[in-house]
This record gives sequence, C-alpha cells and structure tokens, in this order.
Amino acid sequence: MMCLGIPVKVVEISGNSAIGEIGGVKRKIDISFVDVKVGDYVILHAGFAIQKLDEEEAEETLKLLREMSDGLY
Repeated sequence: MMCLGIPVKVVEISGNSAIGEIGGVKRKIDISFVDVKVGDYVILHAGFAIQKLDEEEAEETLKLLREMSDGLY
C-alpha cells in the first residue's frame, strides 16, 4: 500500500505542536522536523509535518486530490 502525505495549512502553533487545517477539518500535528509559522503549508504524514511547501503548490496538490477523489464515488 502506498503512503500519502497531504498538504495542510498551519493555523496555530504551540511549541513543537501545531493545529493544521484541511477542508475545514483541524488536527493536531507534530512540527518538530520543520520550521514553520502560522499560515504556512506543510506536507502531513502520520501526524508529522515532514516538509514545508508554498501556498501555490499546496493548492494545486489539494485540487488534484479533490479531482481524484471525485472519480472514486
């Protein structure tokens, strides 16, 4: 099975933890591996932010994921 990292927007930071948001859903994430600020986008995998990415790249990836999921149902 393939693992997938999902772009999420950082909306709150507290130490090495943050709240990430995607599609209105918020989730606690670990940001120990990346240097981010509120408003940044990160790739989330297994609860960890593993890479920072720019907003344009994040939005394009999210658009493609939405298009792919629309074809599943």
